[in-house]
Amino acid sequence: MTRSAVRPAADGRDSGRAALVTGAGTRLGEAMARALGAAGFNVAVHYRSSEAAAARVASEIATSLVTAKPVQADLSDEASTAGLIAKAVGAVGPLSLLVNSASAFEADEIETMTKDSWDLHLNTNLRAPVKLTQDFAAQAVAGRDNLVVNMIDQRVLKLTPQFLSYTASKAALLAVTKTLAQALGPSGIRVNAIGPGPTMRNKRQSEDDWRRQNEATILGHGAKPADIVDALMFFVGAPSVTGQMIAVDGGQHLVWRTPDVLVNE
Repeated sequence: MTRSAVRPAADGRDSGRAALVTGAGTRLGEAMARALGAAGFNVAVHYRSSEAAAARVASEIATSLVTAKPVQADLSDEASTAGLIAKAVGAVGPLSLLVNSASAFEADEIETMTKDSWDLHLNTNLRAPVKLTQDFAAQAVAGRDNLVVNMIDQRVLKLTPQFLSYTASKAALLAVTKTLAQALGPSGIRVNAIGPGPTMRNKRQSEDDWRRQNEATILGHGAKPADIVDALMFFVGAPSVTGQMIAVDGGQHLVWRTPDVLVNE
């Protein structure tokens, strides 16, 4: 199912829906925020430090029919995270969609892991999405199709020893996705996830590393940002789907071993 799954109201807006997309100033978060605005959602464009980028994205999303505003929070900080939903509601109105896209993604293994690296990943990638979901559920309007989409990673289906803290946080977030789908379903809130594979080259990844990683997938290529957007829009337009993760990865999660090099050392 593609973006056509979203059924806007006659005035071009999706029945007054509003979304918060974390990490929406750049990369995949930006792509999803732009798509939601085009579908008629009011969009709160979250950023941590990319203020200028988030302001630009919000201004380009905003039209006469759609509101888009930047909202700031440091998701590694508990107090900052606790205020984000209220900021978003104040900016764009009651939320019917939360996209937990922002992530910490730093390399560590068992030999190099530190308390700081562990805390950074668990706080940003697990605690923050859970807290945001809790606050999202508290403000959700009854009778709407309310939805949370967590950005995870295909690697939780094909575990490797690399990126230990990151992988632990994302594997736990997949478990949380399934348990919260059960807990919040009776209240009319769906919880799903997307597991990207190779989609956008990391700034520390060489062109050769990127090419090898893509070619090693079953399909011989990874995803494009538009593929991630389509997965998001499938969930938006599928009111009977909850507790699911779609791996959008060229089949990478089905391969026993593919190059897992994201930092060119």
